[in-house]
Amino acid sequence: MTDAPLTAAAAREAIHRELARVYIGPASVVDLLLTALLAPGHALLEGVPGVAKTTLAKAFSTTLGCDFRRLQFTPDMLPADITGSYILNLRDNDFVLRRGPIFAHVVLGDEINRAPAKTQSALLEAMQERQVTIEGETLALPDPFVVLATQNPLEQEGVYPLPEAQVDRFLMKLVMGYPSPADEVKMLATYDHPRPPVQPVLDPASIKALRAAAEAVHVSEAMQVYIVALARHTRDHRRVRLGASPRASLALMRAAKARALLDGRDAVLPDHVRALATPVFAHRLVMTPEAELDGVEGADVVRDALERVRYRGPADR
Repeated sequence: MTDAPLTAAAAREAIHRELARVYIGPASVVDLLLTALLAPGHALLEGVPGVAKTTLAKAFSTTLGCDFRRLQFTPDMLPADITGSYILNLRDNDFVLRRGPIFAHVVLGDEINRAPAKTQSALLEAMQERQVTIEGETLALPDPFVVLATQNPLEQEGVYPLPEAQVDRFLMKLVMGYPSPADEVKMLATYDHPRPPVQPVLDPASIKALRAAAEAVHVSEAMQVYIVALARHTRDHRRVRLGASPRASLALMRAAKARALLDGRDAVLPDHVRALATPVFAHRLVMTPEAELDGVEGADVVRDALERVRYRGPADR
């Protein structure tokens, strides 16, 4: 890190360079993580075991230069294991708060859907309000605060579906598939070569400065109309039981502003919205039973919306 404030483009380049030490895969995944960070919001990484979800999330967390905690979710985990609890101090004969791992700038929830719904819901207040309530006392979480979670597909054994309300709190979901043949060969060729550790690029102050810059990115009225039209298309789709909510529309706008900043733009373009519509909208859609039987997923509906809904700028009016 340097004393001079980093621009979004410089931070993007430096983080890509650091992550390349340990992560071999598409750069678009790293850009999505950066977009979620600056939006600001939380990110959910989904993929089968062994595709480097945890490796990427942990390395990305290191580049942020913030307090970091990792939670390995298990079926016997309790909510207090996340938030903390009051314990009796025998020396003073008084109860003192033992803070849980949620009290960190960056929290990595590994295999989040291996814990039951009651434990998963312990994250809800933290993710939405940036605070937790322990035995009636409300405590603020550090600023910035971001949750990076990994989950296995529901087809895997021993996993639970995340509650819909919790899924909605993730700004975006990144689906990580198998690496390309070229990337996999590169992994095999370099796995036993010692590499220098990933170094911090940002810190809490620089993250907050970049978030403020993202917030200042301009979004035209025509772009807002376009975002809402995409959301309404998912709500009216015959294959969808529960479409994108107004929270999803707001999330897409915030994400597009962050992506525009990373691209060096001072205003959101239609391409920014199109690039982010699937990771922001798809995981929020609840499909009809018939669609699930036919294998139709939320991403299919979002692609349909992008094909059918046209952006109408000032020149089209």
